[in-house]
Amino acid sequence: MPKILAVPGSFREHSYSKRVLHIAADGARAAGADVTVIDLRDFPMSIYNNDDYEVKFDDQARRLQDLMHEQDGFLLASPEYNGSMPGGFKNAIDWTSRPSDRYGMYEPVKGKTAAIMSASPGQFGGLRCLAHLRGVLTIMGVTVLPSEIAVGSVAQKFDGDALVMTDEKMRSGLEGLGVALVTALE
Repeated sequence: MPKILAVPGSFREHSYSKRVLHIAADGARAAGADVTVIDLRDFPMSIYNNDDYEVKFDDQARRLQDLMHEQDGFLLASPEYNGSMPGGFKNAIDWTSRPSDRYGMYEPVKGKTAAIMSASPGQFGGLRCLAHLRGVLTIMGVTVLPSEIAVGSVAQKFDGDALVMTDEKMRSGLEGLGVALVTALE
């Protein structure tokens, strides 16, 4: 049974990224994966600064490294902020990529596989941030599935703050992305 870590790049309570991620995670679970969904707010990290890093590795980053190291793959969902991923999400990625007392550079993620998605109220669904996320992950040695999903006009695909997506076609596509990750990991 593949172990998958699902990470939303948004820190908002009812973010669309978290909601689409849960749908993809449901698809992965239905395909037989053990999926752990986290909230980056549970891993508060300082802003990465190499001067601080050389003095002391961030404890929350080490916790996240441990969790990532235990996984076979990742489901990642990001909102788009000014054409890229949010700074807090990138900060978590930067910290966990660094060598620590337990891991070498990129070791918690290198050689693993990820599926990526984005969500935005705009018509392009955060598509521009996916290219940035894919590039960062690739540099870190993560294989990113060629298929990705950008959920445009996402506010119209949910009923308020509900977790249930009202757009059946998009919901099916997101579940399929979770299944595709499990298939790749098997």
